Amino acid sequence: MHSDERRSLRRRFRIALTIFIFGLVVSGVTAFPLRWELDLLASAVGVGNPASDLESLAGIQYWIAYVRNGLHAAYQDYPFLGYGTDWLAFAHLAIAVFFIGPLREPEGHDWILKSGLITCFGVFPLALICGPIREIPFYWRLLDCSFGLFGSLPLLYCLSISSRLNGDLTRFDTQPTATNQSSRGRS
Repeated sequence: MHSDERRSLRRRFRIALTIFIFGLVVSGVTAFPLRWELDLLASAVGVGNPASDLESLAGIQYWIAYVRNGLHAAYQDYPFLGYGTDWLAFAHLAIAVFFIGPLREPEGHDWILKSGLITCFGVFPLALICGPIREIPFYWRLLDCSFGLFGSLPLLYCLSISSRLNGDLTRFDTQPTATNQSSRGRS
């Protein structure tokens, strides 16, 4: 592989992995101010007053108002429950740190990329099994699943680039190399 091609592959690898890391960091940071975010989201979907009658709402408006009201009640009566989402936020940030190694040196870190893929695929059974138990609407579970799907795309791309950088695909070359020709002559 020519050095220009290698440099280009490493650059594309880093861009894709930076997108993945950025997604983890944004997911983590936005898990801290949930009450403020839900108030903002409720306002954006046309649900104003937290005391508004839930029965007059439907679909996404109902769900956003229901979650917002539950979060307000929990934070008021049981503020320690927010500590759980603080740890969720921290976990996203901590996981992002593990991808700095492959970002700095794309070769030799496939196990981290594969662990990330396993985690992305794990979103599906978690959302589809635990979602109904927690009474999460189906459309919201699909939204949760989309994080696993979209998270896996840059990781799959990085794995394919990594295999090329590591020379795993050279066994498919049809042109004999000088090394292969000289070893054939010794047999």
